[in-house]
Amino acid sequence: MSGKPKLHYFNGRGRMESIRWLLAAAGVEFEECFLETKDDLTKLQKDGSLLFQQVPMVEIDGMKMVQTRAIGNYIAAKYNLCGKDLKERALIDMYVEAITDLNELLMTHAFQPADKKEQHFATIVDKATNRYFPVYEKVLKDHGQDFLVGNRFSRADVQLLETLLMAEECKPDILAKFPLLQSFKARISNIPTIKKFLQPGSQRKPPLQEKDVPKLMKIFH
Repeated sequence: MSGKPKLHYFNGRGRMESIRWLLAAAGVEFEECFLETKDDLTKLQKDGSLLFQQVPMVEIDGMKMVQTRAIGNYIAAKYNLCGKDLKERALIDMYVEAITDLNELLMTHAFQPADKKEQHFATIVDKATNRYFPVYEKVLKDHGQDFLVGNRFSRADVQLLETLLMAEECKPDILAKFPLLQSFKARISNIPTIKKFLQPGSQRKPPLQEKDVPKLMKIFH
């Protein structure tokens, strides 16, 4: 068995994408085992691989880890992406939790019924531009450093960039009123490991298309 982490999920973003981002940012190569059918998921459930009967699941360091936050916390700690002390880690956790809340909204947009899509889109834009982005803009202004916490690259920077790019896919001018976030996006995108992950042909997944939703529903429901 190779020493590379092995990711078990469908061939798309979902809750695994932030884990892919973290591993890529840390410069860690990983393998992927895609769930194509309901039987693929059932097999993992029956052989005891999924502690709570659900994916994402990551095989890493002899463990079969489930629960997205637990996996993210482990990878961040293993590769020194969680700050230099307890206070920095607390800040990073706070920033990441809020980013995850916005990410969930973005991620679920394709699953909205047609009559709810417009309202859901409006909610995304409202929360991004009035609740979340102003906070990160202020953090960058007050902190005066290149990164969100301390003066070093952390998990918070990785996850914020991921979500900024997702938000721009949803609404290309969504960062128009946030010059510091625009600069942050450009700066973090240029970190070599991130830059590599943003190139065509990487293991970064494209946005979920509506045509793919029925296939996912067959796997998971």
